[in-house]
Amino acid sequence: MFKVDRLRFGTAGIPLSTPKRSTIDGIIHVRNLGLDAMELEFVRGVNLSPELAKKIKYVAKKHDVLLTAHAPYYINLNASEKAKVEASKRRIIQSAERLHQAGGWSVVFHAGYYLKQPPESVYQRILEALKDVQKELMDKGIKVWIRPELTGKPTQFGDLKEIVKLSEELEMVLPTIDFAHAHARNRGECNSTEEWREMLAFIEERLGREALDNMHIHMSGIEYTDKGERRHLNLQESDMKWEDLLRVLKEFKVKGVVISESPNIEGDALLMKKKYEEIEA
Repeated sequence: MFKVDRLRFGTAGIPLSTPKRSTIDGIIHVRNLGLDAMELEFVRGVNLSPELAKKIKYVAKKHDVLLTAHAPYYINLNASEKAKVEASKRRIIQSAERLHQAGGWSVVFHAGYYLKQPPESVYQRILEALKDVQKELMDKGIKVWIRPELTGKPTQFGDLKEIVKLSEELEMVLPTIDFAHAHARNRGECNSTEEWREMLAFIEERLGREALDNMHIHMSGIEYTDKGERRHLNLQESDMKWEDLLRVLKEFKVKGVVISESPNIEGDALLMKKKYEEIEA
């Protein structure tokens, strides 16, 4: 995996203001906006041909736009039916393959659901499935980070400790930290300088400096209930203390990418990038 030179900011998918709705036009528009990353949205399926992926790689490199990808939503590595687990593994592998062909860096996915089972046994099943994914990708020479995401509901597998533990056990795995999801999952907590410092210190302690130098972050405002995440909001319409979070990221010298998942994807990406650049190191 190549190293990221700084903390970059980008959009979850093609910016809304892109004149022509294609991935290539989206990458060029990201750069024109003053952003430097974009997440390819494979959420409804990996609908990108290898040929187009190669063109995307050329355009992204030319415009210095870092590419990540979000694997399909239909992934549950803890499904009771073996066929569903196999299909889930295939979706992660296919997303990673296509991202690799596009010159990308990191693929994020929601690993699964507890389905009212003990978290320890769910963890073990997901670990075994990801071992298979990692082996196949390594055998194929595909080098991208595989990223289980910190999820927004307590019914979903993926609290901070679980995804960090997976990262300790698997060479190609690092977490995606969705700070809005952490806030929603914990019913309004995880929204202070102290808590974010604790999270980043925990990641560094368990995974080393490499993890902070290669962070894949999702950010948005969020609406939540006692059951966790309800929907994403724009930053300024939410209770997320996002400016304080940016200060903590700078304090910890985090590198990698911050992907805006707000409804106004590029508006909030630009808001965060501008604010981040104004913060004194």
